[in-house]
Amino acid sequence: MDGIHASNGEGSGSQPRRVMVTGTAGFIGFHLARLLLAQGRHVCGYDGLTDYYDLALKRRRHEILFQHPNFRATEAMLEDEAMFWKTAETFAPDAIVHLAAQAGVRYSLENPRAYIESNVVGTFNVMEAARRLGVSHLLMASTSSVYGGNDKMPFAETDKADLPLTIYAATKKASEAMGHSYAHLWNLPTTVFRFFTVYGPWGRPDMVPYKFVQAMVEGRPIDIYNNGDMYRDFTFVDDLVRGIGMLLDTPPVRPDRRSEAIAGDSLSPVAPYRIVNIGNSEKIRLLDFIDAIEAELGIEATRNYMPMQMGDVTATWADSSLLNRLTGYRPHTDFREGVAQFVAWFRDYNGRPKR
Repeated sequence: MDGIHASNGEGSGSQPRRVMVTGTAGFIGFHLARLLLAQGRHVCGYDGLTDYYDLALKRRRHEILFQHPNFRATEAMLEDEAMFWKTAETFAPDAIVHLAAQAGVRYSLENPRAYIESNVVGTFNVMEAARRLGVSHLLMASTSSVYGGNDKMPFAETDKADLPLTIYAATKKASEAMGHSYAHLWNLPTTVFRFFTVYGPWGRPDMVPYKFVQAMVEGRPIDIYNNGDMYRDFTFVDDLVRGIGMLLDTPPVRPDRRSEAIAGDSLSPVAPYRIVNIGNSEKIRLLDFIDAIEAELGIEATRNYMPMQMGDVTATWADSSLLNRLTGYRPHTDFREGVAQFVAWFRDYNGRPKR
């Protein structure tokens, strides 16, 4: 393992046993909660169960988590400061993982206010609770969308990310900046992780894998933007949450001097704060991903090629070497295997027979 030692910003404290996770009825939060519970930790979820997409899917995820004796949850909005504080104070977490957000790049064009309220105001409430409780580690989800108009790839955490193309990306960038301020002012160890295109079982119906599979099994065409000239760093959800779980046990430490930060590390020179990419580090052509879905379903898609969408980017590609140096781990699931697992879950969840 090419590790970063504690003097270079890696914490060496005990593993958090009580973890508060926002967004546990969501796709990633559900998988992370299951992982943490399997590790023997106690998890307190917090989720607003908004109707942005199918509530039945969200409720089913929570039902599965509630079967575990070490899981509890509050169903309320992040913007409800009093309820969030009451929940956090009662549970008294060792660490907080903040995943809940108004998601979706395209929806931010229709309803930008929802993103300000959830992703900025809601995140502020989470940070305030973390500060008041003095948690050992605050982890917050960001997105590869913050790289925006950058054309240097693969994206590295030390690259500037000052060109967001959507309100969604802008709110995530704002949350990163607020997180750094809190880390500096209150010596609050904070890790921000930037997700790339996440997919897998229990995925969101508004995301490409679910939309494509559902359309194909129902005999409808699929919309392919930019005439198919699109590339994404598809990251399987199990790989993602494993990375989060390992970062949870790796809180950053404020460096004594700027020179202590090693090359390639995003550790702040003035705060216990770090940004980490979590991606498969592989740029996959969207058309190859569709080919994999077709092969798994045994169905040829009717392809509707369309121009580029406003606010979208042609490619994302992660440099995940910092994650590997910090934890010894690198996401690795081949997209064909990931597609196979997603299709198997989709058939099971929707009661569709295997081919």
